[in-house]
Amino acid sequence: MCLIVFAWRPGHAQPLIVAANRDEFYARPARPLAVWEATDGIHAGRDLEAGGTWLGITAHGRFAALTNIRDPGQPLGHRSRGELVADYLAGSQSPAQYMADVAARAGQYSGFNLLAGTLDELHYLNSQEAQPVCLQAGVYGLSNARLDTPWPKLRKARAALEGNLHDPQPERLLALLADAEPAPQAQLPDTGVGLQTEILLSSVFITSGNYGTRASTVLIVSADGQQRIIERSFGPFGARLGDVDISV
Repeated sequence: MCLIVFAWRPGHAQPLIVAANRDEFYARPARPLAVWEATDGIHAGRDLEAGGTWLGITAHGRFAALTNIRDPGQPLGHRSRGELVADYLAGSQSPAQYMADVAARAGQYSGFNLLAGTLDELHYLNSQEAQPVCLQAGVYGLSNARLDTPWPKLRKARAALEGNLHDPQPERLLALLADAEPAPQAQLPDTGVGLQTEILLSSVFITSGNYGTRASTVLIVSADGQQRIIERSFGPFGARLGDVDISV
């Protein structure tokens, strides 16, 4: 994932609401959201190159999601970041235990932000800081820097999520993820990738011929454990490929 906005509201009728875009090269093979075979109820898309995933849930209420850190100068890890989400979903450790373990070996991966939680708690880890945080109630945003780094697209998407929390309908959440308007040039961050790439990456929804938003995902979790997850897939230049809608 390259953009995740989420509301974490313990004790609310809908404690977790997530809207997220996965941005990736279109040539990288992947499967859309589905139940993983031979697992204990994992529901996620799957990266067919390395075997991991970017966001997923389980039938038992576990949730995890990942964004990469954009830093051309960072050392490259020898392990795939997508396994961090997959391993948490397949495991039984508490979020706190899992994040502590990952923090101790974060150097094995290129830079990442990781979310991992259950119905009762939600934890965050930035690999560069390597200090897991148990999140308090609030509305948050993650892109390719630290939690709530105020990039224009993150501010826009988080505000749009806040405006929909009174009635979080999936189509409205998918619509906020479909905003392809670039940010004003004067507001762009300088992450070392050059001006034209900064412009391309500055919109909530990214589209081009070889790289862009591959999937938009909405997750709505209810206090009774009911979960609804919707994934909308896209091809080059934002061509819509199809939807998957699963209730667990």
